[in-house]
Amino acid sequence: MVFEDDLKESLNILRQGGILLYPTDTIWGLGCDPANESAVNRIFQLKSRGENKSLIILADSLSMVERYVTDIPEIVYELAEVSDTPLTIIYPKGKNLAKGVCSEDGSVAIRLCKDEFCYELIKRFRKPVISTSANLSGSPSPGNFSDIEKTLLSKVDYIVKFRQDDRSKNLASPVIKVNLDGTIKIIRK
Repeated sequence: MVFEDDLKESLNILRQGGILLYPTDTIWGLGCDPANESAVNRIFQLKSRGENKSLIILADSLSMVERYVTDIPEIVYELAEVSDTPLTIIYPKGKNLAKGVCSEDGSVAIRLCKDEFCYELIKRFRKPVISTSANLSGSPSPGNFSDIEKTLLSKVDYIVKFRQDDRSKNLASPVIKVNLDGTIKIIRK
């Protein structure tokens, strides 16, 4: 019941332009509608993060990615097929996203999410969801809910209850940048 209640309330918050604290397929994250500039700006303020740093978004499928990326290099389809762990891919040019989601060069970081909660949330929202680590800029990323800085808890509009008691230590995903010519650069292992 917690799972379904969390989904309903999370969708309500996203649709109202609010901020979520939620478990992702990797670490706990702060999330919002990536097309809502006001919500995106709030994420930067919450984290005390410079606006020159871009954000990661989670999508449920490559067909969703196609709506937010100008050109998908062919190698991405192969990577999506063979990757059995979460993998964040930086695409050359994002579109249909609020200012601040894409980096200064126009690229956008997207991860296909297979985690049951995130996947269902994104599917029902019918749009990607921002996923930035639930920490203040410069602080370590939280491996689980108990690692989240208490000051953040009062600054979000909804805290998902699902998986709060999970004590396993999760890590951020690897990040690769894929160029239009198909070349790949490893950004984070």
